[in-house]
Amino acid sequence: MPSYQAPLRDMRFVMDEMFDYPAHYASLPNGEDASPDVVSAILEEGARFAREVLLPLNQSGDEEGCLLEGGEVKAPKGFKEAYQQYVEGGWPSLAADPEQGGQGLPPSLAMMLSEMICATNLAWGMYPGLSHGAADALRHHGTEEQKAAYLTKLVEGVWTGTMCLTEPHCGTDLGLIKTRAVPVAGDAYAITGTKIFISAGEHNLAENIVHLVLAKLPDAPEGSKGISLFVVPKFLPDADGNPGERNGVTCGSLEHKMGIHGNATCVMNFDDATGYLVGPPNKGLACMFTMMNAARLGVGIQGLGLIEASFQNSLSYARDRLQMRGLSGKQAPEKPADPIIVHPDVRRMLLTQKAFAEGGRMLVLYTAQMLDVVEHGQAGEERDRAETLLGLLTPVVKAFLTEVGFESTNEGVQVYGGHGFIKEWGMEQLVRDARITRLYEGTTGIQALDLLGRKVLMSQGESLKVFTKEIHKFCKAEADNPDLKEFVEPLAKLNAEWGELTMGVGMKAMQDREEVGAASVDYLMYSGYVTLAYLFARAAKQASVSLAGEDKAFYAAKLNTARFYYQRLLPRTKAHAEMIQAGAGSLMAMSSEDFGLGFEI
Repeated sequence: MPSYQAPLRDMRFVMDEMFDYPAHYASLPNGEDASPDVVSAILEEGARFAREVLLPLNQSGDEEGCLLEGGEVKAPKGFKEAYQQYVEGGWPSLAADPEQGGQGLPPSLAMMLSEMICATNLAWGMYPGLSHGAADALRHHGTEEQKAAYLTKLVEGVWTGTMCLTEPHCGTDLGLIKTRAVPVAGDAYAITGTKIFISAGEHNLAENIVHLVLAKLPDAPEGSKGISLFVVPKFLPDADGNPGERNGVTCGSLEHKMGIHGNATCVMNFDDATGYLVGPPNKGLACMFTMMNAARLGVGIQGLGLIEASFQNSLSYARDRLQMRGLSGKQAPEKPADPIIVHPDVRRMLLTQKAFAEGGRMLVLYTAQMLDVVEHGQAGEERDRAETLLGLLTPVVKAFLTEVGFESTNEGVQVYGGHGFIKEWGMEQLVRDARITRLYEGTTGIQALDLLGRKVLMSQGESLKVFTKEIHKFCKAEADNPDLKEFVEPLAKLNAEWGELTMGVGMKAMQDREEVGAASVDYLMYSGYVTLAYLFARAAKQASVSLAGEDKAFYAAKLNTARFYYQRLLPRTKAHAEMIQAGAGSLMAMSSEDFGLGFEI
């Protein structure tokens, strides 16, 4: 079975030394509750729960999967008991509003817990994962009656939530949905339709499931402007707020998936199910975006957790596995062969995982600070800036970390060699689980269009400028620092190039809108690599200052990892830049018929 130790030392380096989280928390309303002692206790206890409760269920849950009988879904053995421990420990309510039964701590703390959960049992983590987004959507857009009926139960984890968007005939293009909502008595609606790919749509972990469902009213406009949002519980709450009459919501089937077998991915049938409108009519997509944005950050953290899990187990195996001698001679002469960690290519794979894990953690925690300010900060310039950066970086967190997450888990299999292909070692499960992260909550292509088309070009580049100005100020301030020259000089050039590439795409798009789609994925990946370069430069600054103190080995390793990133991973930006500049011509030149020349379909 794979092993896992939460990377608490690295988390504390990023939180306390790089981003000064103690001062950050102190600046938030009620932030004094997140004292260093409280934060440390939460991280350590979360690490214990993930390692001792969730990790032992990961492989068995993958092998057993979920079972559908008579419309009821049973999660793998141990999942329900683990969920009960999770609820009893107060984990679901960590960052929720105290008025709804939450503990009122900053969202960034919950995001750190989420990394540990994703690293140890991604499939299990998806059951409570969407509940946070459902609660956010109801908190922002629900009526007082809806909040009273559902919000506290979701916050406490007694009930779980889902988001029901996709239908058999449409995925991302939600304007094509066919699910209907017909007004009936009072403020209720009869919801009829079929939704697919619904994570945790039916299970036995909680006493009720609250579905947030996109549907169209009878007089709705065509397309996405005619979508409304409804809350549709599995059991209708009775007069006391407890689960009462069974609603017209059933699981038609379970999807047979490549990975995340321990999570129930359901086809959900709504047959005149009773639902209630959330937010204004025909404005459901805007309301659902509250939940979707939370889910996108969550999926990015899934990518990070899987990178960390893959790296830790690859490292352990590489230290123990003996094969051949080092190219420069025997490294372990007392043994019949050297550990494979001495070989340069194995080190390349390990360092790739290590760099993406540490860089991804910096990205998540940088973004988490922005989320804290947006959710809890005072209105004003600082909050506006945080909201801009959060909007800009959310698609990068989601797409970049899941792309490099899939790469990193594949490298993990490669480190193990033939053993990586064998189920017992657990590495191939990480690959299978990682593959879905590039798809759900919006594919990489969709995130890329959101970043380039919606966030950057539609703002005339202003949202990007907020971030590139920050990078520029850092480079200018550290320009004469000899310890950082190897980082600052290439970062400054890339930061300037980022703006030039953006302007180039924007100019081309004025003549041909296909240019945005043609450049978008390379643009997102370029953006991700430059963003991590900025964060590694900041990490290198802190590490170089701290080398003179205690824990020299940690800071020296941080500097070496930063150098590896700059020398071996950051050059990928050159290829992405060339592909961005290549334009749409070769992509759009061929007719759809010509794609199949040479064979018959």
